[in-house]
Amino acid sequence: MAGHFEATPGGGAAVALDEVEIAILRSLAVQLLELIGPGDEPAEGADPLAALFAEGPSEPPADPALARLFPEAYGDDDSELRAASAEFRRFTENDLRARKRDDALVVVRTLDALTVAGNGSAVLELTGDECRHWLGALNDLRLTIGTRLEVSDEDEGESGSSLYRLPDSDPRKPMVMAYLWLGALQETLVETLMP
Repeated sequence: MAGHFEATPGGGAAVALDEVEIAILRSLAVQLLELIGPGDEPAEGADPLAALFAEGPSEPPADPALARLFPEAYGDDDSELRAASAEFRRFTENDLRARKRDDALVVVRTLDALTVAGNGSAVLELTGDECRHWLGALNDLRLTIGTRLEVSDEDEGESGSSLYRLPDSDPRKPMVMAYLWLGALQETLVETLMP
C-alpha cells in the first residue's frame, strides 16, 4: 500500500503516508485554497436564497493557473462565442469555485484527522465520497502545478519527458517531483474506484 491507493470494502480507498508526505499534501491543499480564494459568504441577516442566485465574474482570471482551473467554455476568439463564454462563466464559476474549495477542504480535514504512528507513518482511509473529493483536489493540484511549470501536452505524453531529466540543481525539481507524485496518487486512486 505504501505510495499508492488500494481499494477498501465499501467503495473507499486507503494509502500509507509518512509525515513528510502528509505535510506536503496538506501544504499544497492549503495553497490551493488560498489560490481559489474564499467563498462569498452572505451578509448576516441576508437572504440565503439570494446568495444561491448570485452572479459570478464574466471575465476569465488573469492568473494562468486560475485560468486553467476555470477555463473558457468556448475557446474561439469569435466575439459571439466570447459573449457566450462570459455568460456561461457568470452563472457557473461561483459553483465551480465552491466545489474546488470543498474538495481541497476534504483533503485538509482528512489529513488533519490522521494519527501518525511511532514509525512516522499513517494509513489514510477514505470513504467513497471522500475519494471523489480527493480526485478533484489531486486533479486541481496537478493542473495548478503543471501550469506553473509550463507543462505541455507533449511533456505529459512522453515517457522520456524533460521533466524526468531535470538535474537536482534545477529550482523546479521539487515542484516537478510533487507534480509527478500527485499524478501517481491520482492514477492509483482512479484505478481503485474502477469497477
